[in-house]
Amino acid sequence: MSTTRDSSVSFDQTDTRSDEMNSTIEQWIDDLVAGVDDAQASEEFQEWLDVQSRFHDYSYRNTLLIKRQCPEASRVAGYRTWQEEFDRHVKEGESAIWIWAPIITKQCPECENSPSYHEDSDCEYDETPPEEWSKGLVGFKPTAVFDVSQTEGEPLPELETEAAGDADDLVPALLDAAATLDIDVRVVDAAEWEHGDAKGVCKHRTLHGGQPVVEAKARSNQADLAVTLIHEYAHALLHFDVDDEPERAKREVEAEAVAYIVGRYFNLDTSGSAFYLAAWQDDDAESIQERLGRISSTAQEIIDTVVEG
Repeated sequence: MSTTRDSSVSFDQTDTRSDEMNSTIEQWIDDLVAGVDDAQASEEFQEWLDVQSRFHDYSYRNTLLIKRQCPEASRVAGYRTWQEEFDRHVKEGESAIWIWAPIITKQCPECENSPSYHEDSDCEYDETPPEEWSKGLVGFKPTAVFDVSQTEGEPLPELETEAAGDADDLVPALLDAAATLDIDVRVVDAAEWEHGDAKGVCKHRTLHGGQPVVEAKARSNQADLAVTLIHEYAHALLHFDVDDEPERAKREVEAEAVAYIVGRYFNLDTSGSAFYLAAWQDDDAESIQERLGRISSTAQEIIDTVVEG
């Protein structure tokens, strides 16, 4: 293929090629870690983090309810919360997304009911009066929330994570490389995209005859599409389904580090990866270096497949 590579790097077919490539990738990983540290310390990131902290962390059950009613939902809050916390207003005619909200009130230490339900129950607890009971969860009630797409007003801060550069040749080359990498890939028109704010997904290996399936949302920014494809290819090559949240975060770091390296090799501006990784606050950037071997070998496999294709 005829994509443009990083002008400072050339890995010719020599006996030292592997060592040269490993050394360069190690340096790029050091650059990425430094970039993540800088991103986390930036005013832009701190502003974004402050806003994110104001959004409620919904339970798994409520998350399913939200996705079932509004599959494209990304950031959800109540009617008044949008007004008071974010200076945004729900647009006229929007339908509410219904979830279950906890009811926290005074609770009987024995039957664990609220005072009113306690009175109607058979519980005989009377050691302390209801006004002295501690508060606790006594039930749930349906509550209306709305997605950011259903509101208007002051814009929420966004992190600039998109890649930039000339990838008009790289995207077709990556699509061609999928067969060699044993990946089923599809670029989906934005009007048909069913995965909300996600730019790409890698589906379960158990489907489609055991072959990993990558889908990426079509967009005009071909450089960003290329980096998304590389990110999902890394998931396909490295990762099975993971239920453990800390490990899932580490594997997300691996995939983005691979995307950063491969994108940089082909002379794309992948500096936005630093903000992407900074957003994974539960994961230390040092884990990028801890997993250097997996990241490096996967990046090299993708680079070699594209170049040789």
